Amino acid sequence: MTLSGYDPSYYSATANVSPALAGLQGQPLRGETQADICIVGAGFTGLSAALHLALKGYSVVLLDAEKVGWGASGRNGGQVCQGHNMDHEDMIDKVGRQAADSLWDMSVESVELVKSLIAEHQIECDLKQGILHVAAKPGHVEDIRESVEYKRNVIGYQDIEYVDTPEVQSMLGTDRYHGGELWKEAVHLHPLNYALGLADAALKAGVRIYENTRVTDYTQGANPQVNTTEGLVKAKYILLACNGYLGKLEPRIAGKIMPINNFIIATEPLSDAQCRAINREDYAVADSRFVINYFRLSGDNRLLWGGGENYTAKFPADIPSFVRKYMLEFYPQLEDVKIDYGWGGTLAITLNRMPHFDRIDQNVFVAQGYSGHGVALATLGGKLMAEAISGSAEKFDTFANVPTPTFPGGTLLRWPGLVAGMLYYSLRDRFF
Repeated sequence: MTLSGYDPSYYSATANVSPALAGLQGQPLRGETQADICIVGAGFTGLSAALHLALKGYSVVLLDAEKVGWGASGRNGGQVCQGHNMDHEDMIDKVGRQAADSLWDMSVESVELVKSLIAEHQIECDLKQGILHVAAKPGHVEDIRESVEYKRNVIGYQDIEYVDTPEVQSMLGTDRYHGGELWKEAVHLHPLNYALGLADAALKAGVRIYENTRVTDYTQGANPQVNTTEGLVKAKYILLACNGYLGKLEPRIAGKIMPINNFIIATEPLSDAQCRAINREDYAVADSRFVINYFRLSGDNRLLWGGGENYTAKFPADIPSFVRKYMLEFYPQLEDVKIDYGWGGTLAITLNRMPHFDRIDQNVFVAQGYSGHGVALATLGGKLMAEAISGSAEKFDTFANVPTPTFPGGTLLRWPGLVAGMLYYSLRDRFF
């Protein structure tokens, strides 16, 4: 049975709701309230920021137009991996070696942060170890091998190893994948249950969470105010943690991101033998296509497969059929396996695929545009905003100093430009 207030998905059908969360009952903010911090958006960024701020002694109000973890935080592939979408060498060109190394170190920190929060707050979220990034074509193998060598020899990161083509094909039971890189300290998890666990911890720390509370606008200045459809919050600081659901709330940052939709299916539970045949080590897997395929096994032996994107306001009418064809390209033996769930979610990407952190006013912070690395980096982003407010902004500023270009044409023209670009790369995936 799908959790009330959430779109149907495998995640919402298997959600863990604590008594404290059940007590929220989706109640909106009505009337006026005050807090040190008002956070807009109850995904990983907002939940992490709220929890870390509350533990530092701040009073926090957290608002969401829907429900806790309703957006991409509760719908994604659940992969929690070190690294960034921008190569370390490109980062050096953009921000210098010292900052690039710091950004790398924080990507490692982000994964450890997720693990520590799960352990500290005893969050049940089907946590599993290991992510395998595989070459979708033989021509991609050498790039992956060189990437592993660079990380080990230049950056000094040893918890990664190259896996040759025969071993990848043995691990995954398909000859469609080739060599790969194994991230040994990466993890994968049930993302909605992780978000709900963070929310439960935040409530216990004193955070006031209001669901079904849409923010209409806010005022700036020494004493900013956040206005909602039925109330308002007076605060000292505002944190914008809306990501792909920012809409028109803050035009100054809207052009830095592009909302896109991604889709996942969940099969019926597979036998242990079927699971071993397609994912011997129970790793999460992502391939090297620009429009990637990614998959993993759930806690109850379902294959969760993500594939395909679109760039409109609407999802495909039949998501299971839209995604299933990608799965069958690699595992035709699953032709007769039933698809129990199919769902989509909206994430935000940036032009350079690095997250966009910014301080757009003295007391207004933003973190968004995680570009597919949201479980780890959004959790870290919330923590870094909390640190910046409490007086230690060095790490937040390191991210903020990475140039984040605006999409050409801003919000008006970013969509047709992106579609043209994605069409080009999807053709490259197919033919080159």
